[in-house]
Amino acid sequence: MANRWTNTLSHSDVTSHSAFMNRRQLIAGAAAGFGLAGVAGASSAQEAAGAPEELVPNSWDDITQYNNFYEFGTGKSDPVNNAHALTTSPWSVEIAGMVNNPGTYDIDDIKAAMTIEERIYRFRCVEAWSMVIPWNGFELADFLEVAGVQEGAKYVAFETLYRPEEMSGQRFPSIDWPYVEGLRLDEAMHPLTLMATGIYGKDLPNQNGAPLRLVVPWKYGFKSIKSIVKITLTDKEPPTSWNKANAREYGFYSNVNPEVSHPRWSQASERVVGGGLFNQRIPTLKFNGYEDEVAGLYEGMDLAKFF
Repeated sequence: MANRWTNTLSHSDVTSHSAFMNRRQLIAGAAAGFGLAGVAGASSAQEAAGAPEELVPNSWDDITQYNNFYEFGTGKSDPVNNAHALTTSPWSVEIAGMVNNPGTYDIDDIKAAMTIEERIYRFRCVEAWSMVIPWNGFELADFLEVAGVQEGAKYVAFETLYRPEEMSGQRFPSIDWPYVEGLRLDEAMHPLTLMATGIYGKDLPNQNGAPLRLVVPWKYGFKSIKSIVKITLTDKEPPTSWNKANAREYGFYSNVNPEVSHPRWSQASERVVGGGLFNQRIPTLKFNGYEDEVAGLYEGMDLAKFF
């Protein structure tokens, strides 16, 4: 059965990993202790088929050793070299704002209550490089339904852990810490929007945003905030870190759009990470290839203006 959420990607688009079982990773955990009984399950995991030839496979090493995670440094190898210092257990996530069930919840209880499934997504960095990544996680919409979104809520704000004693990059003012991001509520509730807990069926490595990160595959990668500790429902557009740092270059929406250049480079094509083809450029797809699924969210909007 074709997986409409992977947009024709398949296991042939990612390099096999010894620990990856080539099957769906479904964890339909008990809701005891978390108050989640009766939650509607996430959409069932589906198998993908039919991979475009231009996509280059990505290995575990590609995905885990080439990262942007400024909390651990601004170089691509800084996260893998420095993120081992991060303590990810215990870990909790606060749910606040315009919700019926605010509180602070343990990450293990969250994972046990959600349905974890495999999603193979394109990943496109604003710097014009790309990967294909096999995530494991649950739909953000399911978690927000548990929180009980109140009438009038229009946006979802996210916040990364601030712990400079472990996150060495936070000791320098490269951006205003802690890192914050946001989505419009309908974007957050879209079935493509994932809360990732793993890669290749294994727990997220620290450098990839352990233990919980956002994945919004039709947006540039910096929107997919890592190591989340707080989620807030609000009726006002939340501030976002890169928009605060340079609004001219990093808009709130930041949808992948080959027709709108970054002020310092074109977004019409991208460099493919992996397979020895890093200097090869391929055309960038509008909404990163997910146009059929998400274009309706922006009907009537000037995508050049609301970048």
